[in-house]
Amino acid sequence: MKRRLKTAADLDARRIRDNLARVREEVAAACSRAGRGASEVEILVATKYVSADGLAVLADAGIVLIGENRAQDLVAKHRLYGPRFTWDFIGHLQSNKVRRVLPLMRLIHSLDSLSVTAEINRHARTRTNVLLEVNVGQEAGKCGIIPSEVDRFLEEAAKFPKVNFTGLMTMPPLAANPEVVRPAFAALRRLASDLSQKWHGKYSFERLSMGTSQDFAVAVEEGATIIRVGSVLYE
Repeated sequence: MKRRLKTAADLDARRIRDNLARVREEVAAACSRAGRGASEVEILVATKYVSADGLAVLADAGIVLIGENRAQDLVAKHRLYGPRFTWDFIGHLQSNKVRRVLPLMRLIHSLDSLSVTAEINRHARTRTNVLLEVNVGQEAGKCGIIPSEVDRFLEEAAKFPKVNFTGLMTMPPLAANPEVVRPAFAALRRLASDLSQKWHGKYSFERLSMGTSQDFAVAVEEGATIIRVGSVLYE
C-alpha cells in the first residue's frame, strides 16, 4: 500500500522536537554501549513522505539535515527552502538527473553505478563527496554493489577524479527484529575498515550511512556515523 504524504496539517513541530530528543537519547545510549561519542553520529531526517509544505514544520522543529530520495523532489523542495536545510541525496540516482542534483546537495549516499560516477565527474565543479551503496545481503533486484564486486567497482571509479568516496551506505534486508540485521551492519563496518587500508591516501571510508527508524540503535552500536530516520519522528 502506498504511503500518504505527510503535510503540514499532519505534522506537529513540538511532537517532532520531542521525538528527535528521544532519538538523540537512544543514539547517545547506543554510543555509550559501543564506547563511542554521541557527536560521532549525524541524524538525517528522511523526507520522502513529507510534502513541501511539511518541511516548514520540520524547520520549526529544529531539523537541519534532511535526505531526499527523488531528484525532482529535491529540486522542488530546495527551490522553496534552500539554505534552511543541509540536503543529502539518499535514493537511487539516475544518470540523467545528476546535473540537476549536484549543485544542491552535500552528499550522495547511494552511488552504485559507473554511468552515474561518470556523470558526476562530467558535471561537478569540484570534487564531490559520495558514499558507495553496498548490497550487503546480496538481495536480487536491490540497489547496491555486492561485496565481492566492490574492489572491481572502485578500480573503475578511480578513473573519475572529481568523485570522492568518503564511506559506505547500505539498506539491509527487512526484519522486524533489529538484531536480525546486526550482522549486515557489522559486515559493512568491516568492509569500510578494509577499504580504508586499501585506498589510504586516495579515499576515506569513515562515513557509514546505515540504520533507519526501526534499527538505528543497533546500527549505531555497529559503527553508523549517519542514521536515516523518518517515521519515528513523525508519529
